Order: sequence, then structure tokens, then C-alpha cells
Amino acid sequence: CCVPVQRPGDLCASPCVALRRTDLLVPWVLQRLKAAVHYTVGCLCQEVAEDQDVQFSKQTIAAISEITFRQCENFAKDLEMFARHAKRTTVTTEDVKLLARRSSSLLKYIAQKSEEITSSNMEQKEKKKKSSAVKGGRTGKQEAPVTESEEPNMA
Repeated sequence: CCVPVQRPGDLCASPCVALRRTDLLVPWVLQRLKAAVHYTVGCLCQEVAEDQDVQFSKQTIAAISEITFRQCENFAKDLEMFARHAKRTTVTTEDVKLLARRSSSLLKYIAQKSEEITSSNMEQKEKKKKSSAVKGGRTGKQEAPVTESEEPNMA
């Protein structure tokens, strides 16, 4: 019945909306976000129920969904405040690491993913640099300029 559950580190398949603050959201956007959280919590509860042979009532799923949504709101506010404290307008991975500092396993996971993303981005830049150098007729290696001290016979 449910869409495959997103695991930490999986890329989001749905289009994400950049939202500044939850208190400024249009009511229908807020409702859609809450519905998405509720749906995902329901899927996770169903998965756990099948694995552990337990049942979750609708009220329990609703309560977990509400708590999850409120915690996400708190996370968003904290991330915004961390960035603001650093005199930035953009939330960075360092802010996320700061948010996760109380959970050593989560912090370790986020740091690992951050390093993977950074190395992947560096590889992409290198590939792009090499392909643009080949298109431009360069090999990527630039020759050092010749100076008078290196070529004494050229005078």
C-alpha cells in the first residue's frame, strides 16, 4: 500500500519546496507537509508492525506524526538560528552537524554522508574541468612560462 520508505541518505524523489519559516507558510502548504509526514509515519508503522508482529492504532500513528512534525519545526528553527549566529543566510552541513551533536551515531552518519557528498562534488568538478579542457584544446596540464634565467641562449 505504501511507497518504498525513504531511508537516511536516499535522495528525495518528490520536488522539494524551499520554505523559509513554518509560521509564514500558506495553510494548504502546511497541510500538505503534515499529510506527507502522516503518510510516511503510517508506512513506517506498517513496516514495523509486519516485522515485529504488533499493531498501531490510528491515534498512535496520528500522535507520532504530530510529534514528528513539531520536532521538524524545532529543527528548522534551530538550523536557521545556527546559520544566523554565523552571520549566514544559508544553512550548511556544519549547522546540521551542530544540530545532531547530541546523538553520536547520527553525527557520525551525517559526517560520513557529508564527506561522501564533498568527494563526489570534487570528482564532478574534476570531470567537468577535464572535459572543458579537452573541448578547449588543452590537456589540463599547463606549461610553465619560460623566463630568461631558464633559457640563457635566447637573448
